[in-house]
Amino acid sequence: MLVLSRKKNESIVINNDIRIVVVEIRGDKVRLGVEAPREVPVHRHEVYEAIQRSNEASEATDSSLDN
Repeated sequence: MLVLSRKKNESIVINNDIRIVVVEIRGDKVRLGVEAPREVPVHRHEVYEAIQRSNEASEATDSSLDN
């Protein structure tokens, strides 16, 4: 894991087309802005995990219908 230090309004760039900006720092919370192409999905980790669980459940249902 790469760990970087950034201040408010500073950013990092990923793969030339994704930009992460520190928008606000308040106490122990950091607000980040993400600029990415529309075709690149961007989710909070807990939302990503819920999507993955839903996809796995859907695939399991589809598999049971095929048998």
